[in-house]
Amino acid sequence: MSKKHLLFDLDGTLTDPKEGITKSVQYALNAFGVKVENRDDLCVFIGPPLKDSFMEFYNFSEEDAKKAVLFYREYFREKGMFDNKVYDGAEEILKSFVKQGKKLYVASSKPEIFVRKILEHFELDSYFTFMGGADLHGTRDNKADVIRYVMNECGLTDRSSMVMIGDRKHDILGAKEVSIDSVGVLYGYGSRQELEEAGAGQIVETIFGLQNLL
Repeated sequence: MSKKHLLFDLDGTLTDPKEGITKSVQYALNAFGVKVENRDDLCVFIGPPLKDSFMEFYNFSEEDAKKAVLFYREYFREKGMFDNKVYDGAEEILKSFVKQGKKLYVASSKPEIFVRKILEHFELDSYFTFMGGADLHGTRDNKADVIRYVMNECGLTDRSSMVMIGDRKHDILGAKEVSIDSVGVLYGYGSRQELEEAGAGQIVETIFGLQNLL
């Protein structure tokens, strides 16, 4: 698979955000009187839009889900954002792709302001032509909308030259909606079954498998 323009998800694809995200979700749920002792149960929140996850997994109304997102961000902004780590090999493959002349982008369901701060914190921002994410008002959190936003901002029109890389079904379905290829990665938080059922074009098990494929 030879592609010029590589779009990366952030959480579960470039970094492992488990600690920060699950603690932030735990804080938000606690504000509604919902106690979750085992934070592993909250890993389902890694990847999808937050509002949708509060509604899907805890049966919140849309109004309460929006409030929960605000509580989540309150904790995430102050404490959770950098409870995160770059996957081993991630910087190495980004550097390799840039040397090969590929253009790299981020397309994340996380608010763009956080995407940029996290990548700057880990000194990965210099590898990317553009770092795109959701907005804070909930008008751009669907993955397909984020991908379209990145394409529009960067003037990307040749869909055959692009590929979306991510660990959850939302990355794959978003890519299908905008008619670009996709690669699912298994070292993140999605299962092979999830990625296959979503229709991933290719699936790799390791971060270096991703490098070999592309």
